Amino acid sequence: MDPLTDQTRARAAADAAARASYGRLLALLAARDGDIQRAEDALAGAFERALTHWPADGVPTNPDGWLLAVARNRLRDVYRSAAYRTTVPPDTGPEPAVPAEETDPDRIGDRRLELMFVCAHPAIEAGIRTPLMLQTVLGVDAADIAAAFAVPAPTMAQRLVRAKRRIRDARIPFRLPARPEVPARLPPVLEAVYGAYAIDWRGAAPEVRGSLTGDALTLALLLADLLPEPEALGLAALLCFSLARADAREDDGVLVPLDEQDVARWDGALIERGEALLRRALGGPPSPPDPPGRFRLEAAIQSVHCARARTGRTDWPALVTLHRALVRVAPTLGGRVALAAVVARVDGAAAGLAALDEIAASDPASGRFQPLWATRAHLLAALGADDDARAAYDKARSLTTDPAVRAFLVERSGATG
Repeated sequence: MDPLTDQTRARAAADAAARASYGRLLALLAARDGDIQRAEDALAGAFERALTHWPADGVPTNPDGWLLAVARNRLRDVYRSAAYRTTVPPDTGPEPAVPAEETDPDRIGDRRLELMFVCAHPAIEAGIRTPLMLQTVLGVDAADIAAAFAVPAPTMAQRLVRAKRRIRDARIPFRLPARPEVPARLPPVLEAVYGAYAIDWRGAAPEVRGSLTGDALTLALLLADLLPEPEALGLAALLCFSLARADAREDDGVLVPLDEQDVARWDGALIERGEALLRRALGGPPSPPDPPGRFRLEAAIQSVHCARARTGRTDWPALVTLHRALVRVAPTLGGRVALAAVVARVDGAAAGLAALDEIAASDPASGRFQPLWATRAHLLAALGADDDARAAYDKARSLTTDPAVRAFLVERSGATG
């Protein structure tokens, strides 16, 4: 065989295992003593060995099981070393035998949720819980997490290290929480799942499960099944609606706005699944749940957009009502800009621009928020202010590196005037 082909095949298999199973393997390795950093080192060593052995020996039938076995052997060497025996806490017992059902990670279900709830434990600083899940469970690079949270990369790396040490030192058990613990620990878990989608929201079509978007949908559906709390159901519905439209978001490398997308390219089955989840999330007689939170409202908004596939129209007044409710619950910059955009659809471009001006006056960060400038450019163009619109399009383009978004902005800017 061609050595280059063998090397390429081995690397592709290792990459696929890392994307699909990293968090689950890490959870299995760290569950013994809660030392995530040690488990990460062992798993990294297993991947390094795979890249050395798989090109010559062939990719194993069960790559995840191979990686788990190698990493466990590395951990056993650590546990048996003199250095470990002289530093381990005195109440730590001998290494437990590995249950037979845990020798194959595909037979034990998805352990990533256990690791996520470990990261959401009250002993962990609230601000680092979601970033910690993104790194340990979904394998997001610390630099990418730092960028998403607008934190310097070295600062984020230090916080992640401290949080992992806290998990180890506090001996937090790896398990799903009891029902009374769920309300306090579920929100950061939901934020992490949504964060994975947001970081890579155009990364793949909905059927792809190796991307962050696919992982986010898988975990959201699993949460909705195991812990069917209203907001968990809402998040699962939201991701179903959003990923159902993944194939229609670009045309020849140019971004296609939601209200201009070809509904024939939407995934009808995934939309139906989202609708079923949303109905459960919003409840009904005889005892509806508490007022909708962020994810239920966002799912309801996406449901209105997806209804265009059935009705041929978008209910903009309903979207104004839902966006206003969302801003009351979660007054984020993105939510406020989205509200301004839908207000413009109902009350006119001037009303939308007035709302954007209010945002700019009250939030200094808005000056570098790309969606605000793109929305402003669109509304200025609608009012015939072509020169101002082109300047706003240029500003919006300068604030994104996404090729499809840049292509869209260039196209719209050229059409102005």
